[in-house]
Amino acid sequence: MKVVFLFVFFLFGLNCNAQKQDVQRSIEIFFEGFHQKDTSLIKSVCADKMILQSISENSVKGNKLSVETPNEFYKSIASIPSTMKFREKILSYNIQIDGSMAHVWAPYEFYLNDKLSHSGVNTFTLFKEKDKWQIIYLIDTRRK
Repeated sequence: MKVVFLFVFFLFGLNCNAQKQDVQRSIEIFFEGFHQKDTSLIKSVCADKMILQSISENSVKGNKLSVETPNEFYKSIASIPSTMKFREKILSYNIQIDGSMAHVWAPYEFYLNDKLSHSGVNTFTLFKEKDKWQIIYLIDTRRK
């Protein structure tokens, strides 16, 4: 009986880990597309009606919440000049899953022309549809 319990527990753990890897892979594909300015690759892991928001922290002017449509986001990515070097470095992933919903907390550092521009946290909410994790909500914080 103990062996059966351990076996079932082991299989459950493998399944949970595999799901977390699938969620993380969707986020990694998002950033591969971002760094390559490939909006088709980004769209492959994003829902059509994805919500995008940013919280800019400013000690003088106060905090500001910005909202961007997916089309505005894709247009801004595609218009980044080829001379501009940028990199968003994800520091860690904290992934939580409940059925067909996942939440990812991912602290980051953003580099512009090899200099730290700002840092913060990305949070992603994903929805699993037909064995594919799609980003439905992205909000980030930005601190200088």
